[in-house]
Order: sequence, then C-alpha cells, then structure tokens
Amino acid sequence: MPATVISGKEVAAEIRAELKQKVEELKKKDIHPGLGVILVGEDPASVSYVTSKAKGCEEIGIYEETIRKPADISEKEVLDLIEQLNNDKKFSGILVQLPLPDHIDEEKVVNAITPEKDVDGFHPVNQGLLLRGEKCPLPCTAHGAQQMLLRSGNDPAGKHVVICGRSNIVGKPLAAMLMQKAKGANSTVTVVHTGTKNPEYYTRQADILVAAMGKPRAITADMVKGGAVVIDVGVNRIEDPSKKKGFRLVGDVDYEPIAEKASYITPVPGGVGPMTVTMLLYNTVEAAELINQ
Repeated sequence: MPATVISGKEVAAEIRAELKQKVEELKKKDIHPGLGVILVGEDPASVSYVTSKAKGCEEIGIYEETIRKPADISEKEVLDLIEQLNNDKKFSGILVQLPLPDHIDEEKVVNAITPEKDVDGFHPVNQGLLLRGEKCPLPCTAHGAQQMLLRSGNDPAGKHVVICGRSNIVGKPLAAMLMQKAKGANSTVTVVHTGTKNPEYYTRQADILVAAMGKPRAITADMVKGGAVVIDVGVNRIEDPSKKKGFRLVGDVDYEPIAEKASYITPVPGGVGPMTVTMLLYNTVEAAELINQ
C-alpha cells in the first residue's frame, strides 16, 4: 500500500488558523506581536522568502516591517540597526535574512539579536537552552518537521529516529529536540553524516527517517525499512528540459520507490518547506506572549 502523504501545506494552514485566533486573543490583552525583518541586498531567493513571511504575518494579524538595505551596508550599520530593533517594543521578533554579503560576519549578527527576540532560534543562548530542554524559540525547520510528525499521528516517543545530516539549522537542533524527556519527543536518536561508515546500516533501522543533507535523491529505497515514516527536508534543483524553467525540485529521498515502501512520507515541494515560515510566525507570537508576562 502506498505511503500516506503528510502535506506541509495542510499542517501549516492548521497551525496558522490556531495562531490567528491566538493573536486576536493577545490583542484583547493589549499584546501586539510584531516582526522586524532586515533584508540586505536583492538576492532573489531572500526577497521571495521575506515576501512570504510578510504575507504570513498579514494573514494572521502580526505587525510586520521589512527594512531593506543595500548590499554595501557596513557591518556596524547592521549591528546598530539590530540594536534599535532590540530596544523597540513594537517588535517581539527580529529576523535578519541570511545569507549576508561576505563582508558581514553572520555569526556576529545573529549573536547581536536579543535571545528573547531571536525567532530563528539560532542564538547560542537559545541553542544552549534547547539542549538543556528549557523553553526557547525553536529553529523553524526542525520544529516544523516535529509538528508534521505529531499532527499526522506519528508521535516519536519510543521510536528510533535516524537523522541524515548534522547542520546547525536542521540536523543538530532536531536531534536535541527529539531526544528530550518531553511530550512530542522521548525518542532514541541516531545522527548519520558524511563521516558515517555504512549509513544504510542505520537508516534501515529507522522507525522515523529524516533526510536533511541537501543532496538530491541521496536516500534510496533499499536504505529504508518497510513501514518507516520518512520526513524529507531537502529541496534541490535538478535539470528538467520538459519544465518551462528548465529545472524541477526534488528532495533528498528518491520519492516514488520509497513512497511504495514507507507508511508516511512528506513530498517535495509542499512538505516541510511551508512549515518553516509558519513556525517563524509561531515563534513571533510566542515571543510576544513571553515578553509581556
């Protein structure tokens, strides 16, 4: 029997509906979530991403302001701008769209955001809190993957989760999240990466397999246990002359044969992707609530 598809669009819509209601309730208490976005340069992918965040904010009632700056802005000017947003009560969340131009130190910029307003969940203070299992803004893509599991009836508790990839954006935070002694977690986590010998030995043991390596179709059907839940985080462009744009998007798993073997699977596009912006909105609303406690 083919795998049940976990639609990121549907799960994201469900969460946004909940957030819209929560924002309305907060506003009755005179709490107004706000997101300040800093966009440096005109990278097309970054512009598209920032636009989708602005639309998401409008949809659920979050105040949003995008501050656009030229690519030749100095690092000091960016840091000064972050300090202004840190001190501005209009904003419960701050986002600096990455990547930044080469002359700006991204780590220094991320670290300049006050941890309470770090809606990306990248600040080292928040990463430390995450590892300790304390409340903090969770990295959006990793949190989105966790929500897709929970809302599709695939609670990771007691399961063996194998994560392929150890990035600071997905692999590491998701491993830290799912190993916690907490609701929605409590799983046994294995992380495989480029230094792992025979990764298929581990992937075949996975009750839940998460692919987050950034390599098209790197996970093949022979690497997946029958009945496994497969979460595909990867988004890769491959050439396709039949398409108007000359390319199409595929994930990190070989979708069609794995969909015949897995019990649940996320598609690409339309899987984890839509969840990332939604969980950013979630973090912005949560931050507003916490700041005003």
